Parts: sequence; structure tokens; C-alpha cells
Amino acid sequence: MVPATKGRAARGDVIHDGAVRNLLLAIGPLWAAPVTAQVAPPPAITPAPPVASTVPTITLETPATALARDAGEYARDFAVPLDEATRRLAAQEDSVAATDALAIEFRDRLTGIVIEHHPAWRIVVVLAGSAPVPERSIVAGGMTVPVIFRTGAGATREQVIWAMTWHQGAIRALLRRGPGMGLDPRTGELVVTLGASDAQAAGGADLLRDRILAITHVPVRISVIERVDRDLDLAGGARVWGAPGDGKRYTCTTGFAVTDGTRHGLTTAAHCADQMTYVDPHGGNVPLDYLGQWGWGYQDVQIGLSRDPPAPNLYDDTAKTFERSVLAQRSRAATRAGDYVCHRGETTGYSCATVQLTDFAPAGDLCGGPCLPTWVAVAGPKCKGGDSGGPVFLGGTAFGTVKGGSYRPDGSCAFYFYMSLDYLPPGWSLLRAASPGVSISTSHAGDAATPGASRSSARAP
Repeated sequence: MVPATKGRAARGDVIHDGAVRNLLLAIGPLWAAPVTAQVAPPPAITPAPPVASTVPTITLETPATALARDAGEYARDFAVPLDEATRRLAAQEDSVAATDALAIEFRDRLTGIVIEHHPAWRIVVVLAGSAPVPERSIVAGGMTVPVIFRTGAGATREQVIWAMTWHQGAIRALLRRGPGMGLDPRTGELVVTLGASDAQAAGGADLLRDRILAITHVPVRISVIERVDRDLDLAGGARVWGAPGDGKRYTCTTGFAVTDGTRHGLTTAAHCADQMTYVDPHGGNVPLDYLGQWGWGYQDVQIGLSRDPPAPNLYDDTAKTFERSVLAQRSRAATRAGDYVCHRGETTGYSCATVQLTDFAPAGDLCGGPCLPTWVAVAGPKCKGGDSGGPVFLGGTAFGTVKGGSYRPDGSCAFYFYMSLDYLPPGWSLLRAASPGVSISTSHAGDAATPGASRSSARAP
């Protein structure tokens, strides 16, 4: 796919509505810090000797300590002991092959595969049709994990995805604004989300549901909520900034280190400024050479080339003193509702939450027009402008890069959505580490370090 031209998809018109808006480049400018004048001391006072510079230490975590960091967040969110949280996250990663096999086995009936955390950690396979399937179990991460089959869903995943994709235009024509849509893998319903004013203008939620049902022939649920879907503006694992020519400076987050086999670079969101400069958290700026951006339908990614290959690491704490190696990549097809994932954004820092939908089409025209149902939605509460492009991960596994978020009227984050790394530009792939990490000490005195592990996404922020 050829990089889109400069007037890119993501830079669309503002849609003024309580349910859907596309607000690009909406964050405030980052003004330069004031310069303090250097005044010579009075002759009678002897200046104090200069203070020796310190060498900041960045700890590159092992795969085990990286997963333990994420497990600490899980333990807090689900009120379980840390050792139990660690076992569950290990089981989450170790169970992917088993759920992939279940998806193939039950492909003709499959509605979704869901990870449940209460009353116990288990895998739920949701199927269309009424024929029962006996409970099973698998061994994953040292745990015996129950596999429960729930039958009776109103449609298969394939049927709902097809309906969303092929009837999106007809559904949008019923409304003043394009709604958000997604497959609920727990029920097999096509969930259409919109604001109260749009529902009322369409004759009410019940009438709208019946009209969409007549178009799609799959179960439909109308979710009337007041929220705003929008891109997360310019502002990764480390910070990059760009000045698009309006006299202001905007920031985004770097995602991951990538390569086409010859060149190397860092990813961020396509709706960020083209010419970006990587900001080393411990001093120094490194300009990235703009390669291109891909921002239509199912993508929101741009690549900035670096002179030297960046390290396949990413920052995983808010203060950017710890980083982890990127060892693997999870596809969207292998991602399940209920999976626990983490992300790091330049504005909100490090946080973790559960995947809500794996087949989501954001509202409005955030993708240079309607978005395809290829985005993955993750529960809030942390997302904000400046997080755009940031990495989504768990342990050493990379999932995707943040595109945008859905906000409640009070400004809080209902959920964010990310682009799977399946959709990197053709020919480009994720850089991965070959061995576990060790503690390192990196000097940043004077020199501007090339994003080398990204201190951005190579230390991908």
C-alpha cells in the first residue's frame, strides 16, 4: 500500500455531536521553556565548583520481571494475590495456541472466545446454535484452566463482521452521524452505539434497532450513551514532537521499533505530525526522517526512519526508568475479549486493562471516512491526547499501537482503541529481541542519543 498523501485521513472535519467527534490536533501546544539569563557572580564571591553530572540508570527488565510488573496491576484490578495474578497472566499467554485451535474446530458456529476473570480465571467459547458441547480443560501457565461452552448465540462472528462491513453505509444513512459499531463476542449481537439525540432523531432506539435488523439480519443491540470518539491527538513509550507549520509544537508517543530488512525506524500514529523529533528522556533530540503514513480504514500508523537500528525495547513505567524487550507479537485473530493488556502513553503513563471488543469500528470518520471493524477496544480509565501511537503490550508480547479513545461527558476515558500490528505497512515488521534483558547503565550527558532502543519505542515509549 502506498503511503497516503499529506492531507491525510485522520485530519477530518470536526463533527459537533455528543456521541461522535473527530478532533485532530486538539491538544494544547507545548511551549518552549523560558530561558534563564546567566548572570556573572559579583567579583567578591568565588563561584562554587560545578556539580559532577550523574549517569542515569535504565533497567532493562527480564521477561519474568516485566510480566511481574503487569501482574502487579492485575492483582490490584482483580483483588487477587500477586502470585495468582502472575499465574493467570502466564496462562493467558500460554493458552493462545489452545484457543486458536478451538476457533478452528468450531469455526462454523463460533461467535467469540472470551477470557473471564470471575468467579475464576477461565475460557468461555460462545457458539451459535443449540447443540451442547461438554466442558473441557487445558493446562496453561501451570494452571488447569476450565473451558466452558455457551450455546444459543444469535449469530456467528463471521455473520456479524460481514453485516458490519457490507451494510455500514446503509446503517449510517439512517442516522445524522456515523455510529460506533462492534461485535459483542459474549452474545453475538451487533452493538450500535450513539448519542441520545441521534437515537431520538432516528425515531427512538427500538425503531432504529428494528430497521438495522431488517438490513443486516443479525441480532442488534442499540447502546445509547453520551460519549465522544476521537483520535488521541499528537503527543510514546517515549516522546516525539512535531511542528506542522501552525507555529505550535505537538507531541505523540512512539510505538515500536520496526524494519523492512534494510531500513529501521519507529512507529507512531498517522495523524501525528509528519516530521517528528524523538526526545530522549534524559537529554537530547533526534530528528526522525519521515517515510510515510498510512491512515485509512484499518490503519493509523506512520514510520520515522532512524540513522541507527533502534533496540527492540520499550519503556514500561511512567518515569521511563525501566524498559522491557519485545519478544513476540500477538495477532488480532488470536486476541480475545477479556485479555489483559497494558499501554504506555506520553500523557497518561503506564496502565493496564481488559480488552472489550476485538472487532470494533469507531464512530464518525476517524479513518479518512468510516472505519472498518478491525480495531481493538480496551477499557479505560486511562487515555488522553498525547498517547497516540503508544505501544499496547503484555510482558514481552506486542499487540498494537493506540489510535484514539472514547470519552464521557466529564472527559474521563471510557475506552481506547488500538491498531493491531497485523496492519503495519507492507514490507515492514516488528523488531524483536533475541535474548532476555539485563540491567544496563546508559550515559546521556551531552550527546543526543539516536533512538536506540527507542528511548521511544525502541525504547518504544
